[in-house]
Amino acid sequence: MRRVCTLLSFMMLVGPALGRDAIEVTVDTAHPGTKLDRHVFGQFAEDLGTGLYGGIWVGRDSAIPNTRGIRNDVVAALRELHVPDVRWPGGCYADEYHWQDGVGPASKRRPQPNFNWGGVIESNEFGTDEFMDFVDQVGSEAYISVNVGSGTVQEAADWLQYMTADAATGWGKERAANGHAAPYKVAMLGLGNESWDCGGHMSAAEYGFELKRFAKFVHNWNKQQPMQKIAVGPGGEKTEYTEMVMKTWKENADWDWNIDGMSLHSYTVGHWPPSWPATDFAESDYARVLKETLKMDPLIESHSAIMDRYDPQKKISLVVDEWGAWYAPTKGSTPGFLQQQNSQRDAVLAALNLNIFSRHADRVRHTNIAQMVNVLQAMILTDGPRMTLTPTYHVFRMYVPFQDAAILPVSFSAGTYRVGEFELPRIDVIAAKTAQGKIAIAITNVDAGRPATVEVELKELSSGRAEGETLAAPKVDSINTFDNPKAVAPKAVTAAIRKGRLTLTVPPASVTVVTTQ
Repeated sequence: MRRVCTLLSFMMLVGPALGRDAIEVTVDTAHPGTKLDRHVFGQFAEDLGTGLYGGIWVGRDSAIPNTRGIRNDVVAALRELHVPDVRWPGGCYADEYHWQDGVGPASKRRPQPNFNWGGVIESNEFGTDEFMDFVDQVGSEAYISVNVGSGTVQEAADWLQYMTADAATGWGKERAANGHAAPYKVAMLGLGNESWDCGGHMSAAEYGFELKRFAKFVHNWNKQQPMQKIAVGPGGEKTEYTEMVMKTWKENADWDWNIDGMSLHSYTVGHWPPSWPATDFAESDYARVLKETLKMDPLIESHSAIMDRYDPQKKISLVVDEWGAWYAPTKGSTPGFLQQQNSQRDAVLAALNLNIFSRHADRVRHTNIAQMVNVLQAMILTDGPRMTLTPTYHVFRMYVPFQDAAILPVSFSAGTYRVGEFELPRIDVIAAKTAQGKIAIAITNVDAGRPATVEVELKELSSGRAEGETLAAPKVDSINTFDNPKAVAPKAVTAAIRKGRLTLTVPPASVTVVTTQ
């Protein structure tokens, strides 16, 4: 394994000599472009493993501090991310979930097996009302996935009435009887999940038939909250679903139903079943994973090109509502619970994907990383009363200034980072103008062996300063644990702007975000 500089040795190495190798970056501050929709930073909480039970829900009688059964520490941490929306109940679980099992008094709820994830018995203690309470506590919006695979249009329509209708309706009255008189707000509705696979193994034509039925008959009753409907799209490179969804939308544009988005699922997984290690990996493994994750860019381009043929005005969003790293499960864990650790490599991976989404902000207006707590590339890990924040969490918090900011044109020569057979861009940079008129800049140094000095030209800014944070670690496989929760944590950084130039030297394998003051 190639030796990777520790943060301490990096600080000792930084000096005037690095300026001769500076990377020039130009930010055109005068021409803000497409808004980076805040929903690009969405989250995903499937009923899977300990993602809900233990991760979010501990029950009202738990000794773990909670509000109506929902963990206070997790809610407080998530509020720092300004989470725009949470997708629930799945995922694959959505197409076996029957919502009536999870409403009403706890004593009358019907436990059911979770065939998708470990075969465990789902108690249904955490149901619709608990999820809506959680979303409200976090300060977020609800993205509900309805059951198309094993459910009916009527079941889905009844569920939307339960959530969004007033108490004058039958299901609205039942919701009120269960303790919530006011209608809930559902911002987004997923019309199934992975219908080409765990959602029913449907051909594109078969799903197209279901799409029209569910889109027409499943209504939002709460007019105070406009609701977007998201069709199932592709999972990877295959284009059959993309062609079908867009053709169906185009040919039926004048009908009394509509969709607002089409999903895309793509994990950084390499091959199936997932076998890449989440910890104790070499620098070549670091490079291999990041090389794989960069495929997100051409994947979005290929599906966007098809969408452009039918929808040149870009009315339909490409919703990447499952993305992230999928590794081999943690040793000793239940394989079906999809538990994995989260390293500095995952922080870099998250930043690279967020940057890709920003470059496609005209079409990609909504994404959901998989997943929020204890599952796959999680923001948070819990173990009983203990909680730790992951490197990926820190990246999402650092990127908060980019939510709803206008993307700025950026030009730079990325350079090259090579490890054995793998060759990647050395750095990546995005910039945006916030609603407050500040300039946010994100610099990702992919190179695990060398720091990078970046000289940023900020047109129209002669002087001032930039403040923010850098996330680096002793090694690319450094992780946060319950015993050492701050092994990977952001450090404050401040730099002066002189004569329209901002100079930053960033550590190896790091993510830096600064905002002008």
